[in-house]
Amino acid sequence: MGLISGGMEKRALISVSDKTGVVEFAKELVRHHGYTILSTGGTARLLAENGIPVTEVSDYTGFPEMMDGRVKTLHPKIHGGLLCLRSSEAHMKQAEEHGIGMIDLVAVNLYPFEATVAKPGCTLEDAIENIDIGGPSMLRSAAKNHASVTVVCDSRDYPSVLDAMRKGGEELASLRRKLALKVYQRTSSYDAAISNYLNEKFNGSGSLPDTLNIGLPLVQKMRYGENPHQKAALYGDFGRCFRQLHGKELSYNNIIDISAAALLISEFEKPTVAILKHTNPCGVASCDNLLEAWNMAFETDKQAPFGGIIVSNRTMEVDLARVISGIFSEVIIAPNFSDEAIEILTKKKNLRLMLSTCEGVHGLQFKSVVGGVLAQDADVAAELKENMEVVTKRAPTEEEWNAMLFGWKVAKHVKSNAIVYAGGERTLGIGAGQMSRVDSSQIAVWKAGQAGLSLKGSVIASDAFFPFADGLVAAAKAGATAAIQPGGSVRDAEVIAAADENNMAMVFTRVRHFRH
Repeated sequence: MGLISGGMEKRALISVSDKTGVVEFAKELVRHHGYTILSTGGTARLLAENGIPVTEVSDYTGFPEMMDGRVKTLHPKIHGGLLCLRSSEAHMKQAEEHGIGMIDLVAVNLYPFEATVAKPGCTLEDAIENIDIGGPSMLRSAAKNHASVTVVCDSRDYPSVLDAMRKGGEELASLRRKLALKVYQRTSSYDAAISNYLNEKFNGSGSLPDTLNIGLPLVQKMRYGENPHQKAALYGDFGRCFRQLHGKELSYNNIIDISAAALLISEFEKPTVAILKHTNPCGVASCDNLLEAWNMAFETDKQAPFGGIIVSNRTMEVDLARVISGIFSEVIIAPNFSDEAIEILTKKKNLRLMLSTCEGVHGLQFKSVVGGVLAQDADVAAELKENMEVVTKRAPTEEEWNAMLFGWKVAKHVKSNAIVYAGGERTLGIGAGQMSRVDSSQIAVWKAGQAGLSLKGSVIASDAFFPFADGLVAAAKAGATAAIQPGGSVRDAEVIAAADENNMAMVFTRVRHFRH
């Protein structure tokens, strides 16, 4: 341990919450690289129990650990040893005058704040106590002086640190730069997690903060983005909601589609199957079992599902797996798959099978724009039948109500302008993403005709108000007997009159579902 480098003792300060690999790392530092180890609390005890010579930080600084451990490393002998510029005569002289030794390596990982607040029943007091102060301070000091100090905030980096030390020179210098960057990324995400948690606690869930802090870890780098010439990566906690069982690596577009499919299917309680293409539903149905639901959803549009996404809200059994295996799909999503279903579907080596535990979306949603980011709370308005207003002379029948409420749920997930024709609990025709609501209606009618489905007795759902009566009149001519829409147009009276003239029932939800 007496190895000297440049006339100075080499010191490593190790204080970790995650103790994975720390004993082996410290042993290597002592035995092969001549380090003296400084440590605190549980880390110091663990190292000592494993025969590693260790000096408690409080003994090194001459200042006791106090206030239940809140104050232990916030001391000039620690931060001076980290921040001192070795190339500066003035710095080195001041360090000598004040008895400050150099610290050449810091291995610190932070109190598990994110894991703590994710636990059910976590109190504000628990969260506060798991806000690390000394750890981020040491990491930032060491990272600032990375030209001289090796800083490690992730136990997975221990092997590469030891390897770079053996090689020395530019190899070690290059690694120090990478590790310093990693520190600032980690402390930034850590602060973001604290800020976002406290904003929710103090201001309420979904509240818009004065400063938006987004700290998301890299999940994976994608082969490319929406198009092959675009770079892309996935960040966040995608794996908490989805787990891939089989198939090719997910693409950027797959992930967008999977998210859209999960949000759509979360709207339904009965056994439901939805088929999506480019985030738009092209067929949705609810029934007593998934196979019947699939048959009705597929009937809506038998062309668009080619290369699409299939999602269900029940375990996928062998009967449905056998049917859909005959169709080329990109992704199939379900809360579970039977063993027999997996055996059938995995015969297609590229087909992606995804387990979903997603139960909708909460909190803020983000969208990048030129020069900034837009944020809004999730579109989870409680839309109950009793809160809707019948505005026509004729009230909907119970059958029309059921179809309207089903169509309204689907319309919420169709790109604007959105028109959905529904009958019972199934889609009959869907028009999406057109510049004119009449165009969307015409496409939906055409789609139904192509599928051989009659719109006689159907209902129409519109994500926003009808600006003119012509869209409603066209729906009546197509066979719709009832309509559900937000209302709110300056021409509402004309639209209501047109509905009455055509003996249509119409309901205003007073809630709009634009989807850009």
